[in-house]
Formats: sequence, structure tokens, C-alpha cells
Amino acid sequence: MFLNRFLGLVVVSLIVTGCQTAPESLPEKKPTIKANPGTVVAEAKTAQVDAVTPLKPSELDDVWQRIRIQLQFSDSSHPDVQKRIAWYLTHPNYMEEISRRAAPYLYHIVTEVENRDLPIELALMPLIESDFDASAYSHKHASGLWQLTPSIAKYFKVKITPWYDGRQDVVDSTRAALDFMEYLYKRFDGDWYHAIAAYNIGEGRVLQAIARNKKQGKSTDFFSLKLPSQTKQYVPKLLAAAQLLKHQKMIFPAIKNEQAIATLPVTGAVILADKAKWQELEELNHGVIRYPAVIDAPHIVVPKDQQASYQTLLANQKSNDYSQWQHYTVKRGDSLSVIAKNYKVTVSQLKTFNNLKTNTIRIGQKLILPQLADQQIEYKVKSGDSLWKIAKQYKVSITKLKQWNNLSRDSLRVGEKLTVFISNS
Repeated sequence: MFLNRFLGLVVVSLIVTGCQTAPESLPEKKPTIKANPGTVVAEAKTAQVDAVTPLKPSELDDVWQRIRIQLQFSDSSHPDVQKRIAWYLTHPNYMEEISRRAAPYLYHIVTEVENRDLPIELALMPLIESDFDASAYSHKHASGLWQLTPSIAKYFKVKITPWYDGRQDVVDSTRAALDFMEYLYKRFDGDWYHAIAAYNIGEGRVLQAIARNKKQGKSTDFFSLKLPSQTKQYVPKLLAAAQLLKHQKMIFPAIKNEQAIATLPVTGAVILADKAKWQELEELNHGVIRYPAVIDAPHIVVPKDQQASYQTLLANQKSNDYSQWQHYTVKRGDSLSVIAKNYKVTVSQLKTFNNLKTNTIRIGQKLILPQLADQQIEYKVKSGDSLWKIAKQYKVSITKLKQWNNLSRDSLRVGEKLTVFISNS
């Protein structure tokens, strides 16, 4: 699956989705990398360079170079790889945008890959999956840096609720994606090309292609398999990017080789009082769907160099400050379950918010409910409307408009109703 996007002057579709089906079972233990036709140690030339500059990955100044000296996959002369290399070289601005987007996340991703002793090439997968766009959302409902589908996210225990989507959180999504890759590596007997292809199209399709080639007496290496065109191009895109980085044939604008982000745990439900201050964090917390209402999120992501100040700000957030919360008066026919459903919270959360010991409520009783904005409206799509036009009208982002309404498409239907949250601040 492809996710089209504009990167500077580049108008090319590069994004393909993650696997469509959940795995059958988790690996019992972390696999050990072994050599196979798709995993070969870098050539002697690179080893000679490393001998001249014997720096450890952690000692380098640039995360891209930290990746470069650890690249393992062999170079490929396959036409699909060479074609993709040529494309990259004719679009130098592409990597500038990629580095800008990757800057907050790449150090964390690389560290997680290294901690698992996985091929460092896997750290480049968000480049192929989402162009390092944490808010990316595909027409197949795959989402985030790693383009996890709902089924894969659920299988690997990534929380998705009306208030939080862990697929768009760098910490939760990276953990799940690497768990999935470890599973696929074991499933495909240590062949990383097969595993990476399966991440894109699903393990069933790759297994069928392998079985078909075996039956016909053909080779079962990745380039010999009959797979959908998007998957046939998926692995070459990754290999091409890796080869360009390894041989330094293209500029990858430097990203500091240091931790850029930190997480602060969140317990319960919080509506952040200082909207202006917390808006600074919105770009790091795409998983928080109804910002600044932080509900169901296990943490918030903050800049590492501001961790202490945000920790203090969060600690000083009064749990009984309901100035940003909506006040609701119980009406005839109401119940906790009805109110909870209408406001997309659980009964348990509703009771916690209001310090209720039982499920009994009475007409006229005042309740507080999470509300992320000063006004919530239902907008009915008219002829000539577009997401861009509606977002501009209400001064909200297209990303949030789609997220609030669980939209994976860019088109709208006349008569369709959209929920829009408006802040007066």
C-alpha cells in the first residue's frame, strides 16, 4: 500500500504499509542474526575505512553515520535497486526533509534496534514506510512512523482508544514494530529480505510465493518471488537507501547522535491547563488524539533538554483543577453507560473523574467530563468542501481533523458529518 505525499518539490509515492494480518504466534526468544543470502557482512572496503577511524557508534557525532558503520546487508546490483538509487540521486532535497522529520526520533529508533542486536538497516524502515511522518495514516488504516495496522497493533499490545493511538507514538510503535520483525525473522528461517517483505504485504503472501517457487523448482530468494508490485519495490527502496548511505554517495543531513526526546509517565486523565505551553509538545505526541486532553496515554514525549521543566509542570498540574473540563448536568434517561458512550470514555473513567463510588446518578447532578476544546461542533460536508478548506475555516490542522474523525482518505462525501473541536485561545 502506498501513501502519497509531497516532500519539498518531490511528488513521488514512497510509502507502503505494514503487514495486513496478525502473526500466528510470538517467538519464544529473541532470534540471533545469522548469515543468509539476504544478510551479508559489509564489504572489505568499509572494513578498511573503519580500521582507519576506529570509532564506536556511540562516539560519532551524527546518527546517520552511526547507522552507516553498522550496515550489514550486501550491495545489490538488481535493476530495481539501481533504479531506486538513481531516483534518490536525482531528488537530493528528499533527504533534507527526511532528516528534518527524523531528527526527534532516529536516535531512539537506532538505540532500540541496537539493544535487540538486530540489523541496523531496520532503523531505515520508517523512511520507506512513512517518510518519518509520525502522523501518517494510510487508506488501509495503517498509521504512524512504522505504518502499523490495527490488527498488528492489537496483537503486539499497542493501545488504540478514542483518546490515544499508540501507533503514532514513537516509543510504543517502535517496540511493536521490532517485536513484529523479530517474529517474522524467525518465521522465515533467518532470511531478512523475506521478513521485511512480509512486514509490507503479510506473511501469508510471502509464504505462498515461496511455496509456489519451491513447487516449480525455482529459486526462493526475494528477487525471484512473484509478489505484488508494491512489495517488489519495498525491499529495493530500503536496500537503495542503505547503499547510498554506506558509500556516502548522497548527503544525509546530520542528526545529532544524542537523545533528543524523553518520556514522562502519565497516570489517570489530565487536561493540561496551560494550552499554549502544551501546544509546544503536540508535534511529539501525535498519539494523543484529543490534545490537550491526555487520557489513556501511558506517557507524554518531551524534548530531552526540557525534561525537568516539563516534569515540574506536570507535577504541578492540579488533579482537581477542572477549569478546562466540561460540566454536564444529568438529564432524565441518562445513565453512566449512556453518558460514557456519548463522550467516548469508559464508565470506570467517568466514575474516577467524578469520584463516584457507585453507578447511581440522579437528575440534575453535575458531572465533569473531558473536553479538549471550548467548543465541539458537528460539521455537515457540503458540495465543494475539502479537508483543507474545512481545516482552514476552523483553524485546525488537516491531520487532527482526520484523526478526530478516524479518516484514512483525503476525499469527503457530501452530507458526511465531521466532528471539529475549536479552541478560543
